[in-house]
Amino acid sequence: MDRPVGRLDDYPDADHVIDADEDRWAWRARLKRNPVTRRAYRLVVGIVGVAVVVVGLVLLPAPGPGWLIIFAGLAVLASEFEWAQRLLDHARRRVGAWTAWTARQNVVVRAVVVLAIVALVLAVFWALFALSGVPTWLPDTVEQTLTSHVAGL
Repeated sequence: MDRPVGRLDDYPDADHVIDADEDRWAWRARLKRNPVTRRAYRLVVGIVGVAVVVVGLVLLPAPGPGWLIIFAGLAVLASEFEWAQRLLDHARRRVGAWTAWTARQNVVVRAVVVLAIVALVLAVFWALFALSGVPTWLPDTVEQTLTSHVAGL
């Protein structure tokens, strides 16, 4: 590929939604040709996409797949809205650039990056346990160990 994906001139028009003639899926193109079903479909896609993104944003500070859920919500929105497609393409380019950058680094830099990520995850877990308490569903020995470490700091 000669140029990056997701530039403004990669999109068929300056519209904010993907029109019936731009849609790659026949069943969606049929929905979009009818004004009533087009509005209803866009509304449903918008509500579902925003809900998934909001869930991802809520889960960001907690350990788990927050970013993955946000990207999934953007993918839902991008199926209908061109602004979301551009944002998703931009995010893919940034993640690709980060991955390429880390791959070019020597083993020491990559180890520092991994250690920084592990430290961040541990800090998030510590903060989560300090604020909400250690989960009671953990085995007793693990729960007591974590409780003493969280309380001790």
